[in-house]
Amino acid sequence: MDVFSRTFLPAAAEAGLAVQTVSRHMPVFRRCVGSGDATILVTRCSRPDRPVTGDYLLLLTHRRLVVTQQTRLLHRLRLHLNTELRELSNVTWSPDPRLQSVEMAATAIDGIRERFLIRTSHPKQVWQLDALLNQAFRTRLRPAGARVVASIGDAPAAARPGMFAPSW
Repeated sequence: MDVFSRTFLPAAAEAGLAVQTVSRHMPVFRRCVGSGDATILVTRCSRPDRPVTGDYLLLLTHRRLVVTQQTRLLHRLRLHLNTELRELSNVTWSPDPRLQSVEMAATAIDGIRERFLIRTSHPKQVWQLDALLNQAFRTRLRPAGARVVASIGDAPAAARPGMFAPSW
């Protein structure tokens, strides 16, 4: 069993997703996510700006964000969003333990602002979800600092004392 399968199935079980739902969405997720990518989060979500468009399933891995949509009337699956995390900009989320939900928003590479509402069954799960999103986005998006390779006054590596210099 590959890394994706080993991490996806427990995450889906933790989210309380039915086996039928998982098996329906799995082929779509398989096409989008590599076998070596570990799952961080799988959950149902909705779109606050379009509440009647159908059910969404959000998959967050260490490298990708994939969202599938199942239409209400015919129950057809459609890929809504498939992007690498580094291609997302202005990623924000706001946990609300009173409403037991987290609203997440991100701007995709095409400039479209995507908003998703993730509901939880318990207020403590809101903070767990907040920690997972923090792990996925904030810890990976550190500002790139200047890296010092050498200073102007440094001697070349071969001239430093104690360094092995070949004598050809």
